[in-house]
Amino acid sequence: MDAREKILEAAARLLAEAPVADVSTRAVCEAAGVGAPMLYRLFGDKAGLLAAVVDRGFEEYLASKRAARPGADPVADLRSGWDNHMRFALEHPNHYRLMYSPELTAPPAAAREAHALLHAILERCAAAGRLTVPPALATQMIMSANVGAALSMLTRLEQYPDPGFSARLRDAVIDSLTRPAGPAEGDGVPVAAATLAARLRAQPPEAFTAVETALLQQWLATLAGQGA
Repeated sequence: MDAREKILEAAARLLAEAPVADVSTRAVCEAAGVGAPMLYRLFGDKAGLLAAVVDRGFEEYLASKRAARPGADPVADLRSGWDNHMRFALEHPNHYRLMYSPELTAPPAAAREAHALLHAILERCAAAGRLTVPPALATQMIMSANVGAALSMLTRLEQYPDPGFSARLRDAVIDSLTRPAGPAEGDGVPVAAATLAARLRAQPPEAFTAVETALLQQWLATLAGQGA
């Protein structure tokens, strides 16, 4: 095992055992049997170390999401993704709280990938005509609600004793952003524009140049209510 892996393993172990989502570099160096100069050479600073620990801890969770096959109903996949996110947070509280800690000056790669994976599901929802707002906005809304619920339950458990709270919030948020399958009255131009935009992102029209495609996407985004 090389020095980097020793440090990460020691830091992950200490983090899991810590009463709060934090570890000291001194404790990590002692547990890994390395000097502080080695740690700082490999990770730059404490924030760099903690970001690497988060990415390592989230790898198994993200690998399962990468490998998941899309279901026939993208909205059902959306609900399942919310539940998996919450389950991971409750099973790995310190890793999760650290991921969203203000001490990390830059978001870990795991946070960016989780956001991208959610956005991909919402692109499928839009392409299926199930989304009532642009995918980028829906991604922000769902991720904010999912993370907020998880952190609330982790840090204020006494205020959230109801085991069904997460599912109720999930349904309230997702139902406000999606519509049932099949044609419905009152969809109007915004939903049609968002649906067409998502389908064209998935299968760009060969008859258009890149500039024409970008311009069309800009028009559709405006019609969908996302703005220019």
